[in-house]
Amino acid sequence: MGPKRKSAVPTPASALEQLQQSQSLKLLAIAETLAPKDLPQTGKKRNSAASEDSEQNSDTHPAALEADLLHYKELFSKLRFSYVEQVTKEKFLRSITENPPRLVDAHENDEKEKEILGLKAELKKRKLEVADILKQLEDKGKELAIRYEGVQLRTQQLESLPTEIEGLEANIERLKHEQAPASTNPELALPLPETQRVLSEREAELAALNAQIASLQATIPNRGRDLEKLERELRPLETQKQGTVAAAREAQRRREEGGGIGDELEERGRWLRASEKALKEMLEVEG
Repeated sequence: MGPKRKSAVPTPASALEQLQQSQSLKLLAIAETLAPKDLPQTGKKRNSAASEDSEQNSDTHPAALEADLLHYKELFSKLRFSYVEQVTKEKFLRSITENPPRLVDAHENDEKEKEILGLKAELKKRKLEVADILKQLEDKGKELAIRYEGVQLRTQQLESLPTEIEGLEANIERLKHEQAPASTNPELALPLPETQRVLSEREAELAALNAQIASLQATIPNRGRDLEKLERELRPLETQKQGTVAAAREAQRRREEGGGIGDELEERGRWLRASEKALKEMLEVEG
């Protein structure tokens, strides 16, 4: 034997074509075998007032199947009665025509009656089992009918998918042609996994910045209190500065007028200016 060929992978089109192929249900084939072929014309015309569609599907319609089942039940009841009647007559005739005739006593009748009662009980038990099986079959039939309708509906939806996909692909191509020139930013041309990774990194950076901003905002009240404290400490120095500047200006004015100023006052002014500069550098205050 030669090597087996690998089965080709089914494409969406081939799968849809396979779903669209008409498949005969085995239940309908069974119903055709049970359909009565020798019904009178009056029985065949019971749906004459129905529509053309219902006439075409009358053999497989649930109502038609129910009517056929009822018809078979009636035939079976008549056949059973005729059979019992015929067998009883034959047994009676044989018993009276035998030589010598076969006589049945009361004891045999009692035993036969007990046997019949046992058979009736067994028959009743079997009928209950059959009724249970029929109930299960009915439930399973309803379930399968619902599933079959769902498959048919999904098949109809799948039939429209190729057209929709072609339309979407055409829209994508049109949008690609209509959009602005491609950006030189390489991050805009990343595939989806890389884009998600970059997005996660940006979100992590944003979360870190938000945490840092929240931490700085939490320190604002303390910084405000420190600033108020420094301003309170700075006010006396400002007052001292203003007095020193006024004294220096007065000394400069006197020196220009020729009144003269001692070296001690000039040294004091230089010391005060140096102190002021040092305080500004220490307190980071711009003059």
